[in-house]
Amino acid sequence: MPVTRPRPQRLGDPSIVVHQLTTTPGEIVDVAGVPATSLLRTVTDVILRQGRYPAVAVLDSALNRGLLTDEDVAALPALIRGRRGAVAARTYLAEVDGRAQSPLETRARLRCVDGGVPPDELQLEVRDEEGRLLGIGDLGWRAARLIAEADGSDPHAAPDALFADRRRQNRLVNAGWRILRFTWADTLCPDYIPRTVRHAMSTYP
Repeated sequence: MPVTRPRPQRLGDPSIVVHQLTTTPGEIVDVAGVPATSLLRTVTDVILRQGRYPAVAVLDSALNRGLLTDEDVAALPALIRGRRGAVAARTYLAEVDGRAQSPLETRARLRCVDGGVPPDELQLEVRDEEGRLLGIGDLGWRAARLIAEADGSDPHAAPDALFADRRRQNRLVNAGWRILRFTWADTLCPDYIPRTVRHAMSTYP
């Protein structure tokens, strides 16, 4: 558990990692009676300390949930300037996309980017000839009529959600779209997702 403190203090718990940082009064908020850093300051610290995948996932999630705005993200380069990790963190900012609806979607997208098959669209809408919505895909390659779904355990576990997912997939398949499905475990193998996407794209007429 990382903890930020404004001044040194000995802690006997080896599971707690203490970071000594300077904060301003405006960066401290009260959370249920406990002083904590503000959301923007917390995100700033996270992207400086974490690797690319978790850092981009945190930023994507904060944007998607409306916790941060595009203006907040635009202000981050100035907030991290001169701090350790700033060079890498600036590259993460270029990959942020608030349309990602889960860390799994972020990881799947970054695997595709790293593998040379970045999706054309996120939350790709597929409609029939009359404009009726058939479904929305997490990652999409419209020219190849290909959708990749990031299947997390929570949203797809309930029976109703599972059945709705299957009906949506049937509508998309009947409209000529192909569906790939990936799990968290798939993202742990760097080449699996892009290789699978690349193969699907190569077999499209």
